[in-house]
Amino acid sequence: MSPRLPAAGDTDARPTGFVTSVFGLRERATSVATEVRAGLTTFMVMAYIIFVNPIILGFVGVPGLDGKGLPFAPTLTVTCLTAGVLTIAMGLASNYPFALAPGMGLNAVVAFELVAGRGLTWPQAMTVVFLEGVVITVLVLTRFREAMMDAVPLGLKRAISVGIGLFIAFIGFFTSGFVVKPASGPLPVALGPMTGLPIVVFLIGFILSAWLMARRVRGALLIGIVATTVIAVVLNTLLAGGKGFPTPGAAQIPTTLMAVPDFSTFGRLDFGFFARVGVVTGVLVTFSIMLSDFFDTIGTVVGVGGQAGFLDRDGRLPRVNRVLLVDSLAAVAGGFANSSSNTTYIESAAGVAEGGRTGLVSIVVGVLFLAAMGFAPLAAVIPAQATAPALIIVGFYMMSLVSDVPWQDYEEAIPAFVTMLAMPFTWSITNGIGAGFVTYTAIKLLNGKARTLSPMVYVAAAAFVLYFALPLIERVAR
Repeated sequence: MSPRLPAAGDTDARPTGFVTSVFGLRERATSVATEVRAGLTTFMVMAYIIFVNPIILGFVGVPGLDGKGLPFAPTLTVTCLTAGVLTIAMGLASNYPFALAPGMGLNAVVAFELVAGRGLTWPQAMTVVFLEGVVITVLVLTRFREAMMDAVPLGLKRAISVGIGLFIAFIGFFTSGFVVKPASGPLPVALGPMTGLPIVVFLIGFILSAWLMARRVRGALLIGIVATTVIAVVLNTLLAGGKGFPTPGAAQIPTTLMAVPDFSTFGRLDFGFFARVGVVTGVLVTFSIMLSDFFDTIGTVVGVGGQAGFLDRDGRLPRVNRVLLVDSLAAVAGGFANSSSNTTYIESAAGVAEGGRTGLVSIVVGVLFLAAMGFAPLAAVIPAQATAPALIIVGFYMMSLVSDVPWQDYEEAIPAFVTMLAMPFTWSITNGIGAGFVTYTAIKLLNGKARTLSPMVYVAAAAFVLYFALPLIERVAR
């Protein structure tokens, strides 16, 4: 796959020294300045997880569940801790600009399905996460996960990149308030109310960021995020008395910059969940979370790696096993720390769009996450309306690979099309990959081309059939 992003830039800086040799900056046509700027950008578009993860795991504002979740302060601490340590580990081990943090979607499954739905205690729910991480780590060490990633057909790999682009753009539109879920009516989504300070700030930020990108300004996304945040703070102070934006992302100058880290929930596990829900249900729940974690990362690595130009002609990522190993251990660490499963983030594409090409980006992101343990109030200033434009523009870049999909070959194109659309429509990378795999395998089988498929494709398709059938299987098992 040929990369579609602008050149890394800053090559005129001629980086020299220890950092250059360790991360191979010259070989990847980048510089320390570019990598630091890319790291800042990635962190800023990911900073929401610092507060959103404790909100989800704490059931904050959920009727009937207030007070039954994990406490906010220690969950924020372990969210920053695991994201920081694991992202630094990713940069050092793989030398790719991938960042990790507790996975959105996975944290909701832990909170609302395992705890609220099935009645598990928090230590029991986090033990499920811990175990699925152990299983995935074993699959990495046996090279099974790498073989599965290599087995993804090239057309689907391109579709995954495009689908993630659509997904990340949809996230941007949704979190900004430009697109909303109507409270009533037949439409699943609709145009948000074009009133209020947040939407005004988003529109200003989007036009500003798009203009900077069109002008090929270095650091356009980072400048856009910072400038939009400043605009939001000023307008919020002058026009809304500091109450125009919800928390987190309050767009107001914090009364204090420091917070004391709280590690009180770290290391709390309980392996008694199998006795509580039954062996069959316990295995199925663990399998479901594992499969989601397994393929979310594959999708992210393929999508972001493709845009950065890391993939070879067959769509394979060199040294991918290092990436997968750190990501698998991230699930183990997330469960042990009670922060939920950590995973590689699609927002890493924002740093790639800024020219980031090495693990130095990850080091910068990781250090900022660790610093956020003590400076969380400062990170809480950045509103979603300031980062949403960056996500939308990153989605635009990732969409460029759509021209590489073989549209005249329906056996490849239809599964690719399904993959692209299922991701944003179901709010899940895993669902998109699964729908594409099952469609691809079914078409090949019905066309009498069973022998052309690798065994790993059959394994993946069968796993996804089981994944989609889990609700029915659980109902029968009861």
